[in-house]
Amino acid sequence: MRKNKLAMSGRHDLTGWAFLSVASLMIVWMNFYPMIKAFHLAMQTGTGARMRYAGLINFQRILVDPTFKETLGTTFLYLIIQVPIMLIFALILASMLNSPTLKCKGLFRTAIFLPCATSLVSYAVIFRQLFALDGYINVVLVRLGMLEAGYQWLSYTWSARLVIIIALLWRWTGYNMVFYLAGLQNIENSIYEAARIDGANALQQLTKITIPLLKPIILLTAIMSTNGTLQLFDESFNLTNGGPANSTMTMSHYIYRTSFQLSSDLGYSTAMAFVIFVLVAVLALIQMKVGDKR
Repeated sequence: MRKNKLAMSGRHDLTGWAFLSVASLMIVWMNFYPMIKAFHLAMQTGTGARMRYAGLINFQRILVDPTFKETLGTTFLYLIIQVPIMLIFALILASMLNSPTLKCKGLFRTAIFLPCATSLVSYAVIFRQLFALDGYINVVLVRLGMLEAGYQWLSYTWSARLVIIIALLWRWTGYNMVFYLAGLQNIENSIYEAARIDGANALQQLTKITIPLLKPIILLTAIMSTNGTLQLFDESFNLTNGGPANSTMTMSHYIYRTSFQLSSDLGYSTAMAFVIFVLVAVLALIQMKVGDKR
C-alpha cells in the first residue's frame, strides 16, 4: 500500500509538472534568457559589428558618469517625494469613498480612476500645455493676483520637477486607490461601528483599524509604486525632455538617450539597465522585510 501511495504521488507530481512545463519554458525563454543575453551585452563595448568583450568596463564607467549620477539623484527625488504623498492621498480617498452614507460613489470613483486610463503620452502633452507660459495654470494664477506675469514652469529645475510630481500624482493616485478600496470592502463594517461606540474618531479608526488591516495591500502598492518610479520614462521624455540641462531626466530616459539618440552604445545602456534592476530588487526586498513580519 505504501508503494502504491508513493507511485500515485509520483504520478500526481508528473501530471502537475506536465501542465506547468509549457508555462515554465515560456517564462525561461521570454524572461530569463533575455536577461542572460542582456548581461552578456553589458560586458561588451563598441557599436554594431564592432562589439567586443570588455569585462566590467561599462559598470566602472557608471561610477564616474556625472550624468548618470544626476539622473539617479533625480529619480530618487521623485521616489522619496511622490510615492508617500500618492499612497497617503490614495488611502484617504479610498476611506472617503468607502463611506456607506456617501452618494454618487460610482461617479466619484470613476472620476478619480479615469486618469489611469489616459495615454501616457497624451497626459504628458496636456500637462506640458497646462504649465506653458501662456497655459491655463498661469492664466488662473495671474487673474487671482498670485502672479504678475506668466511663469516659465518648465524652464527652471525645481518648478519643472514639481510639474512632473504633480503629473504623477494626478495619474497614479486613482490606480492605488482602487487597491485600497477593494481591501476596505473586505473589512466588516461592524468593526468600525464597535470603534465608534467606544468613542474612536475618524483619525483613530484610520490609524488603528484601516491601516493595520490594509498592511499587505499597502506593502504591495508601495513596491509597485517604487518599481514604477525607478523605471520612470514617459514624463521625463514627453513633458520636459529631460530639461532644463538634464535636471529632470530619469535613469530610463538617460538609457534611451544613450541607446538611440546621442549614440548607439548598447553595452553601456544595458549596464545601466542592470543597475536599475538591482535597485528595484534591493528596495523591494527591504520593503518586504520591513513591511511583512510573517
